Amino acid sequence: MQFIPFTEEQKQQANNTDLASFLQMRGETLKLAGKEYQLIYHDESGKHDSITISGSKWFDHKNQIGGGAVKFMMYFYEMSFPEAVQELLGYTVMPEYNNSYHDNYRRSPPKQAVPEPKKFFHLPEPNQNMHRVYAYLIQKRFIAPEIVNHFAKNRTLYEDAQYHNAVFVGLDENGIPRQAHKRSANTFRSFRMTCEGSDTRYSFAHFGNSERLYVFEAPIDMLSFLTLYPQNWQKHSYIAMNGVYENAMLKALETHPNLQEIVLCVDHDEGGIDAVYRLTDILHEHGYQKISCIQPDLKDWNEVLKAMHGEQALPAVPHRRLQVYHHIVSDLQENRFPPENLPSILKEFHQKNEYRNLAESALAGSAFFLHKAGYSAGFKQLCAKMDSSYRPYTDKGNPSAKWRTMDNHFRQVMPMLYQGTRSRKLDVRTAKMLYELAESAVRLCTEEILPVQEEEPEESQFLTYH
Repeated sequence: MQFIPFTEEQKQQANNTDLASFLQMRGETLKLAGKEYQLIYHDESGKHDSITISGSKWFDHKNQIGGGAVKFMMYFYEMSFPEAVQELLGYTVMPEYNNSYHDNYRRSPPKQAVPEPKKFFHLPEPNQNMHRVYAYLIQKRFIAPEIVNHFAKNRTLYEDAQYHNAVFVGLDENGIPRQAHKRSANTFRSFRMTCEGSDTRYSFAHFGNSERLYVFEAPIDMLSFLTLYPQNWQKHSYIAMNGVYENAMLKALETHPNLQEIVLCVDHDEGGIDAVYRLTDILHEHGYQKISCIQPDLKDWNEVLKAMHGEQALPAVPHRRLQVYHHIVSDLQENRFPPENLPSILKEFHQKNEYRNLAESALAGSAFFLHKAGYSAGFKQLCAKMDSSYRPYTDKGNPSAKWRTMDNHFRQVMPMLYQGTRSRKLDVRTAKMLYELAESAVRLCTEEILPVQEEEPEESQFLTYH
């Protein structure tokens, strides 16, 4: 690999690039959400908005990874480090052995975007009454009037004067408004947005004295749940995340130490099921152990209310990837062969891209080396571990990236299998690498079974070059 002599100043300049401005110049779609931007993009699994951007920093809430601008280019565009730095700098830095031609390969750097003025938060002007919002929430959404009245009296729910939207207000620990989310009360025009300058660590909520916190994706979901389960509701706490982002939930737990039991009440669809796994992992990392999930029988809690009132309601949406993965793991069969044949068996299945056979053989090999090292975990126990530890929110890469991961595991484990002198430590490492190879092969099996998503045509398909 050619060495490119980046200076420290160049690396720092690249890593400090304003990502929102840079990505907009590249034609990416971004949406302002409070003080941050959301990157809107599509891949084979559909539309995503899990990546938030602030200045040169970014974070992927689904996959729990983030960093600076250089890491983003490597993560999102699969660039190498030199490619990422040069792309952000806007010019090519020649390899060291050819540095005399450096100037001939420069191109004009992108123009510096004018930084946007800082957005200050202010609540939309309230209307003199709430007639339209009351009609929308009670007659169209079937929210109980007493539930609407409670939040209206606390001034965390009102109707704005200009557009008559429902405004859901998030207060800080001192009762000061820090965030607001607007929702159209017009049944013919769906509209939702977070007000500019909002601090997304706060959100529409109610806090009681018990140790239980119920967590929802949106204010309408929260109000619907309270309508469905009204008994003694005020003694518990409830918060709407405005999506599946954990900021407001974590801030609520930080500022209310009585909250020790968290109940995730997100939508019954792929995004909601992903959120259950992801939020549970995050809460465990923060020391919380009492975590449970309540799923509606239909797509979300308001759909349940609609069905109860005879309205057509959207059904629950199963997590197809999760179902397929579980089915494959439960169907794995232990391959039996002489241990000395394992390298050639793995090599054959790897070359033929026979992922299920590769997974079964690697997992059988993992069980063999664990047994050699004195552990009792067998093939079925490893299958059970693979099934229970699967996190669908981490399984979003494209098939080519997953193949590279599998291939990397294969290349790492093969030299271990050929080692003549073995130790217990080496056997354990070999078992671990074989397990990871099997897991990556199962993920590729999943890709083979899932239907191929039709990709949106790129702009270049419509351009004619002369």
